[in-house]
Amino acid sequence: MIAKQLSIFLENKSGRLTEVTEVLGRENINLSALSIAENSDFGILRGIVSDPDRAYTVLKENHFAVNITNVVGICCPNTPGALAKVLGYLSEGGVSIEYMYSFANKDIAHIILRPDNMDQCIEILKDKKVELLAASDLYKL
Repeated sequence: MIAKQLSIFLENKSGRLTEVTEVLGRENINLSALSIAENSDFGILRGIVSDPDRAYTVLKENHFAVNITNVVGICCPNTPGALAKVLGYLSEGGVSIEYMYSFANKDIAHIILRPDNMDQCIEILKDKKVELLAASDLYKL
């Protein structure tokens, strides 16, 4: 349920994102979900990969600034209001979301959450019977 996410800091210049994906591709590491936030000087690629520890090592070896962050993955129906319901549980429990991203496949939405309180977030989600994704399953998506 707690998964490792890569956060890769990229200079805001042409080709840097290509370089990251080429390094991962050469190592046969799949990038299954990602989000990019940027400003005028740099961007942060946050992503779920098939082998986060190896990805961290090879990116460091290729001179990328990279960190591993713990996140939680959930599944919910890919229907209007389903995410609002889950976020409502967390809000009522006093858990704030620092950031999140998602991807949907037909009837299911997979959501990656970075809460301000991981333990409390997981406790609430379990109590409300929200489907938590095992890290190993998330890495295979």
